[in-house]
Amino acid sequence: MSVTPDDAAQAAQQFLAAAKSAVLAIPPVWPLASSVAVNPYLGQAELGLADTAALLARVSGAPVTMPRDWYRERIANGTVTDADLDAAWKAASPSRRPASAAILKSAALQPADEPVALPTVADLAADVSGIDWAGVIAERFGAWCGGFFDEGQALWAAPHGKSAYAAWQAVATHDLTPEIVGLRGFAAFVADAPDSAAVAIERSVTRLGLTPAALQTYFHRLLISLGGWAQYARFQLWQAELAGRGDDTITDLLAIRLLWEEALFGQYEAQIGPNWAETVAAHARPIEPSEAQINDAILQEACERAAQRDLAQTFANVQASAAAQPPVLQAAFCIDVRSEVYRRALESIDPRIQTLGFAGFFGLTASHRRFGSDVAEHRLPVLLNPGLSSRSGDHANESADLALRYRQRATRAWGRFKLAAVSSFAFVEATGPVYIAKLVRDALGLHGNDVPNDPAPQPDPAIDLPTRIGMANSILRAMSLTDNFAPLVLLVGHGANVVNNPHASGLHCGACGGYSGEVNARLLAALLNASEVRDGLAREGIAIPTETLFVGALHDTTTDSVFLYSQDHPSLKHNVDLTRAEVWLSAAGVIARTERALRLPRARGEASIAQRSRDWAETRPEWALAGCKAFIAAPRQRTLGKSLGGRAFLHDYDWRQDKGFGVLELIMTAPVVVASWISLQYYGSAVAPDLFGGGNKLLHNVIGGIGVVEGNGGALRAGLPWQSVHDGEKLMHEPLRLSVCIEAPREAMADILDRHPGVRALFDNRWLHLFSLDDEGRMAWRYSGDLGWESVSTVSGSDMAVDLAA
Repeated sequence: MSVTPDDAAQAAQQFLAAAKSAVLAIPPVWPLASSVAVNPYLGQAELGLADTAALLARVSGAPVTMPRDWYRERIANGTVTDADLDAAWKAASPSRRPASAAILKSAALQPADEPVALPTVADLAADVSGIDWAGVIAERFGAWCGGFFDEGQALWAAPHGKSAYAAWQAVATHDLTPEIVGLRGFAAFVADAPDSAAVAIERSVTRLGLTPAALQTYFHRLLISLGGWAQYARFQLWQAELAGRGDDTITDLLAIRLLWEEALFGQYEAQIGPNWAETVAAHARPIEPSEAQINDAILQEACERAAQRDLAQTFANVQASAAAQPPVLQAAFCIDVRSEVYRRALESIDPRIQTLGFAGFFGLTASHRRFGSDVAEHRLPVLLNPGLSSRSGDHANESADLALRYRQRATRAWGRFKLAAVSSFAFVEATGPVYIAKLVRDALGLHGNDVPNDPAPQPDPAIDLPTRIGMANSILRAMSLTDNFAPLVLLVGHGANVVNNPHASGLHCGACGGYSGEVNARLLAALLNASEVRDGLAREGIAIPTETLFVGALHDTTTDSVFLYSQDHPSLKHNVDLTRAEVWLSAAGVIARTERALRLPRARGEASIAQRSRDWAETRPEWALAGCKAFIAAPRQRTLGKSLGGRAFLHDYDWRQDKGFGVLELIMTAPVVVASWISLQYYGSAVAPDLFGGGNKLLHNVIGGIGVVEGNGGALRAGLPWQSVHDGEKLMHEPLRLSVCIEAPREAMADILDRHPGVRALFDNRWLHLFSLDDEGRMAWRYSGDLGWESVSTVSGSDMAVDLAA
């Protein structure tokens, strides 16, 4: 039967639609300079845990839950009770659960089969030839990607101006490695391939005999096999779409990977044909979770309910509150879980200290140029576009700014000369002794911890007064800070200070795009200190006393020290307040470091924490957000004096001040989503380190200035290094999906979920758990999906009993 042009066009559309679906199933990964946490299950938000397990088993062979012995241990030691198992079993779909909770419990005692991915053509060819074709592809692909995506690390940069597909084709036609290994005529095959990636995909699909039903998961399988390279290409598409453009790089990578499959199939078809036909048929089948995957998803839910029971008990423990005193110091910290430890320490020093929690970009979506730099750093959540531009310093600093740029360019040129092929060996022999002192100083950690201290940032161009007043008004209301101002208000961003760590930006502020948060804090302090802005705020009902001073600050989460940018706004009348604040901050640092030292391997008390940050060999300078399990948006009084162990994001929110629930909508659609990305990145790196983890820090090499590989090449490793979630003996991150606790009317939250289907999917499919706190700060209602709620009561302080409510 002949194929009509309409049939061919329809088939081409099917191929491209399947490719698009596979692309959207891949999570993006940001480059090292501005790395942020990413939800590795971003493309599976519309699926539940069991269905995701079935999908990822097919395309990657990776689990989405912990091994059975992990659940068995928690049941045996009483962490997970029979009540938790029963509640998780009841919450599961009746058509997708064992006959009883008792059977579920017994399933935890049985080992489960390891998931195995469906083979690619390369896998089947390896079985019959004895040649590791998947490894060959990974090595050649990685070598090419490292040059193509390079952001300045390579001494000889790859030429640009071509699409990824065209650039690869130009290189692969001269690469003899595949033929030397055993793939006959590969260079000629690439030279004869279609010039268009879309046409190449169509041809490969036809020659491989792929059916329309098999395309999506097969394409997904191929992209997964490319590791972090596919994720980095997905990042480029993400950035392009954020700017209103398109980008075909990841589709080009799929076309390239398909050509490898086609070439291998042409050589080994006679030997692998029947097995390949079975594989295509398997890809065409609907994705259905197995009984074991369903049981594991319910066991995971039981562990999360056990953690929620403990959290409910923390809320239920009512603290005897002293009479409220007017604050003499207020400090607004990022909601990052690391600030919970420090905030609690600071508040313990004096009852007149009040802390607040707010997203660390402080509502300012700044694209910032640092002093002496040409780079525009997007210090804002990656979900947003910049709303303003800023620069360090003003016109008085321009000559110093230019001089620093020249010095830094000379330093970069010197660095490239040291590494150049012609000079590198002679350079070491001739100048090596000059570097002895520096090597000794760095190796022994004798240098200090430098604090970013550029000249004060300024909006560039300047912002008109009505806009500035509107920004200040919306930010203060979102912070629930509209009255009762202290004489000194600190706006505390955060960052990390470590050495010899390619993933250092991942320790910075995720809300600031993987940069430290002092720029936004200083910009907001300047905004709120401006008398003309305060006059406009007074007309909006926010009266800031003339004696109140806002000061930007930076919390170093590695050393728990806080630096005040008090020179931005010199004020003699606040000298006493500032001096007292520095004493309090220093004392809080000692308390916080002491608490954190108990968790850090080899820490010798709080005094050793700063030394760890300067140690070139230290793979765990801090635990960052490991252990995160809860997001709380409520007045601080609900958690004041209660230890949350550095495991909760704390966002101050008073719904009674939120007319129209605009702030609530912002919290649920921005900070909650960002926190879910963080939580699920840690989750994925713990349960599936081979797929979603960053590998072993001891084997890392930076490639292209964008990411790391293990050893000399191969797949880019995305996600958290193993040392970020494991202390060498046990997991330090307990993989639990985040519990979101918000003190607000249920009806308002349901209305927001109804208007934001993407956010609703996270809760409906239990990537996040949602609770409503009552007027006493107790976990009173659990979101049950489909815009419904269940009441929650605490029984004997240990069990959460759930009764269905309207």
